[in-house]
Amino acid sequence: MLSAIPRPGGTPGEISAQLAQRAARVFPGGITRNTVDRDPSLYYIGWGQGAYLHDVDGRRLLDLNNNFTTLIHGHGFEPVVDAVAKTLRDGTCFSNPTVHEIALAELLCDRIPAVEQVRFVNTGTEAVMFAIKAARALTSRPGVAKIEGAYHGAYDWAEVGQMGTPLTWGPPDNPRPVPAYHGQPSAVAENVVILRFNDIDAAVTRIKANASRLACVLIDPMPSRAGLIAPDPAFLEAVTRVARENRILIVADEVLNLRQGYEGASARFGLDPDLVAMGKIIGGGFPIGAIGGKRDPISIFGTALLSQGGTFSANPVSMIAGLEAMRAMTRDNFDRLESLGDDLRARLRASINRAGAPFSVSGSASLFRIHPKAVAPSDYREAFLSPQENRTMTGLDHFMKDHGVLMPKGAASSLSTAMTTSDIDFVADTFEKFLDTQDFQHDDRV
Repeated sequence: MLSAIPRPGGTPGEISAQLAQRAARVFPGGITRNTVDRDPSLYYIGWGQGAYLHDVDGRRLLDLNNNFTTLIHGHGFEPVVDAVAKTLRDGTCFSNPTVHEIALAELLCDRIPAVEQVRFVNTGTEAVMFAIKAARALTSRPGVAKIEGAYHGAYDWAEVGQMGTPLTWGPPDNPRPVPAYHGQPSAVAENVVILRFNDIDAAVTRIKANASRLACVLIDPMPSRAGLIAPDPAFLEAVTRVARENRILIVADEVLNLRQGYEGASARFGLDPDLVAMGKIIGGGFPIGAIGGKRDPISIFGTALLSQGGTFSANPVSMIAGLEAMRAMTRDNFDRLESLGDDLRARLRASINRAGAPFSVSGSASLFRIHPKAVAPSDYREAFLSPQENRTMTGLDHFMKDHGVLMPKGAASSLSTAMTTSDIDFVADTFEKFLDTQDFQHDDRV
């Protein structure tokens, strides 16, 4: 357990409430990242082991968040713990390279078909940012085309269009580049073209119409916040074809979805990208990002046309942690996770069908997402929650948490290699209990 935390023993949530009061004095809004779960109130984690978290108030939670899909082995994975402990004694960061960065890069290049060389950075945001910069340097164009509702980190041009609502997102055939925050420069939105996921004709038309200013098409093969929806192979083929015809690069954002399989998401879904942004699982629980790609486009990083640095880029702690975590992700482990995911998604759908409930399930491999909709959405607009649907998901989130299951709201839930079939049973049974508490006969969504 983390030190300097009072022992549980008072009323439920008492220690978290005390910590939240301290935090409110030193953090704006009492937190350091807006993605922290505050519903209905802040709760603090004491420690994690395997598939489970223990909060400071004594509650034990099966972790389906895994720090937003990062921890593919769960918490306290021994090979990473042992390797990092040794690395800490050897030194945590240097201005010169270490052998660890070569070893992790070799592993990524050996596994991922579209990755022949790699540059390491510190976060997924940086990976996406530098991939876009590389595309601009190669094409001498400023523009980015991206999928409506898809999340790509905190780089301005990647943020546009990720938070549209029915009041702001515009007509279906001409989606607006909705700003991500108040005061975002209008010039940013002017250089972003929004595409609707799986809408082949509109995507081709919009890419062609803006080809002279587009450096790249930025695409997450299964965008989590946009619904965790599978791509139509014809959509990926059409977007790739029109991009290549117009010398526009394809940038795959696999920061989250690299966990889709041993070779990553692009290989799984048939996308042939020029550059790949990676992160999360390749750091073994430590900060990391990487830009990979085919030799020709990624060689721009070795020229004076594009500068890329970072004080902690390729630091040995992240490198060795990522190497151990990825070495342990064998084909067999990916297959086992996919089998667990297939079983859980099938169990959830069976419960939905038995209850006649207006829910659906999306996702693949070790990822899933529950939607309060009778028909699974096919793009961000269909996945967008009405006020009633948002209340339903809040109720589901609270119920699962109260019964020992932590799920992210409005994003992908993820499995870890630390999970067992008993854990899958626990999730499925808890969801079925939730459905049993609902009165769908009188639900206006039915």
